[in-house]
Formats: sequence, structure tokens, C-alpha cells
Amino acid sequence: MHARLYQRPKPATQSGRAHTGEWLLEFERDDRMRADPLTGWTGSGFTAGQVQLRFASQDAALAYAKANGLEVEILPLGLRRLKIQAYADNFR
Repeated sequence: MHARLYQRPKPATQSGRAHTGEWLLEFERDDRMRADPLTGWTGSGFTAGQVQLRFASQDAALAYAKANGLEVEILPLGLRRLKIQAYADNFR
């Protein structure tokens, strides 16, 4: 199975940085989504896509993946850009 490993980014809707140091392991979908003819909803039989494993470090996540025979793609965390400005800048 293929999996993605990434570090959780800070949510844009909140100022706190809780849980941003965690590493998440998610399984990649291996089959197509299909429409249910009765309801019209889309779905698949791939239940591992609902699982999200959390690890304290990247090494722990890679050890888990190696022990379970997973092929892991590590996604880098984007650069954090700060826009530093003062309140007085609104009146210039």
C-alpha cells in the first residue's frame, strides 16, 4: 500500500499552534470512486482512506511504515511567511 506522510500545518482559521508538530500518515486511494445508482452518492470500498495515524516524530512514523510494509511519500511542509506590520501602518 502507498501512504503519505506529512506534518500538520497551522490552521488558517485559528491563531494557535497546537498539534502542529505531529506527523500524519494517510493511505492513498487505490481504487476509483463510483456513484451509487440508488442515492447518487459517490463512494468506494476503500476503508483505509478513513484512517489517519498520528505520530510524535517522523522517525516513529517511518518505523511504523517499515514494520507494516508501506511505501511512504514524505510531503514537505511549506514555508511559513510572516507579514509583520504595525497597527499604525493602517493610517499611512
